[in-house]
Amino acid sequence: MQDTETFDVVVVGGGPAGATAATDLARGGHSVLLLERAFRIKPCGGAIPPRLIEDFDIPQHLLVARISAARMVSPANERVDMPVGDTYVGMVDRDVFDPWLRKRAAEAGATVRTATFKELEYLDDGRVRITYLDKDTVGEKRQVVARAVIGADGARSRVAAGCVPGGDKVRTVFAYHEIVESPAANDGADFDPQRCDVWYQGRLSPDFYAWVFPHGDKTSIGVGSEQKDFSAPESVAKLRADVGLTDARTVRREGAPIPLKPLKRWDDGRNVLLAGDAAGVVAPASGEGIYYAMVGGRLAGEAVAQFLATGDARVLKRARKRFMREHGRVFFILGIMQRFWYTTDKRREKFVKICKDPDVQYLTWQAYTQKKLQRARPVAHVRIFFKDVAHLLGFAR
Repeated sequence: MQDTETFDVVVVGGGPAGATAATDLARGGHSVLLLERAFRIKPCGGAIPPRLIEDFDIPQHLLVARISAARMVSPANERVDMPVGDTYVGMVDRDVFDPWLRKRAAEAGATVRTATFKELEYLDDGRVRITYLDKDTVGEKRQVVARAVIGADGARSRVAAGCVPGGDKVRTVFAYHEIVESPAANDGADFDPQRCDVWYQGRLSPDFYAWVFPHGDKTSIGVGSEQKDFSAPESVAKLRADVGLTDARTVRREGAPIPLKPLKRWDDGRNVLLAGDAAGVVAPASGEGIYYAMVGGRLAGEAVAQFLATGDARVLKRARKRFMREHGRVFFILGIMQRFWYTTDKRREKFVKICKDPDVQYLTWQAYTQKKLQRARPVAHVRIFFKDVAHLLGFAR
C-alpha cells in the first residue's frame, strides 16, 4: 500500500460524463483524480447533435460521419425517410472519442489512472477514502482521500449502489452491438453511409428497437431490450442478414446495460454526486446518452465546485434540479412514447406512419439538434396532437 494521496475530487468513471466533470473541475483549479476501469468501450450508436459539438468544444476531426437522414423501418417493412434538413447529426467512435475526452481532462490538469474502484469509506473529518486497484501496477491496492466524489461509473454504478439511496435499483435495457466494416457503395447492401436506420420490429426487439448506424469506414449494428430471455446476438444476426451485412468483417462486439430513466436522487447528502449513466440520464425511447451524459457531468462539476467552496452539501442537489428543469419534460414525453408505441407491432406500425408527417419530422429534428422542445410553431404542435389522437383511436389509415 502506497502513502495516501489527497485530492479535492475523485471522479470514478472516465466516459463522457466523468471526463467532462474532471476537465471542468481541473480547469477551475481543483486537484482531480479520474479513475477509468481499463478504458472499456460501451456499446453506443455514436450519434451526437450539433449542440453538443458547440457546447463542449468538440473538434471536427472526431466526427467520422455526418448523417443527413434517418430511416424508420416498420414491422411490415415500410420505410419512412426523415431528412435532417439544413443541419446534420455527427457520428463518433467511442474507442476514439472517449480517450480524447480523457486526454483533454489530463491536459487540463487532472490525474488519470487506469483503475478499478473497490470501495468508499466516510471519514470522521468529513472527507472520504477511496480504495482502488491500480491496473498500471498489476492490480496493486491503493487509497486516496478526497473532499468529494463524482460517481460516473455506468448504469450499475458501484458508487451509486453504495452511497446514494435508491442507487441500487436501476431499471435497464441491455444494449448490444457489433462494429463491422462498412460496405462498399456497390456491394448490394441496403446501406447508406449518410443515413441512420432504426428498425421498429418485434422480431428484432420486443420492447425497444434495432439500429444500423454508419461510422465512416465502420458501422454499428445493434439492438436493445429489457427482457432477460432476449438473445441480442441472434437479433443482430437477423438484422445483418436483412441489410446484407452478414459477411462484413466484425471488428468488435460490445454489450452493456443502459438505464431507462433518471434516478430520483443523485447525491448522498454529504459529498458524493452521480453523473451520466450512473444517474440514469439516457433518453427513453431513443436511447441517446452522450449529450445528456456530458451535460450531467458539467452540472455535477459545477455543483461539486460550489460544495468545495462553501462546504454546504445541499448544493449537490442542484445538479439534478438543473438537469430536470432543462430536460425533464423531454424525458417524460419520451418515456410515455416508449411505454406506449414500443409494446406491439400494431402500435409500432402506426408509430412509423406518424413519422411520415412533415410536422413530426421538422419538430423531431429541431428538438434533437438543439435539445429544446420547439415552441416556434405552435400550430404544428396542435396538428400533431390531433393526428396522434386519430392514430390512437384508429381513425387514421
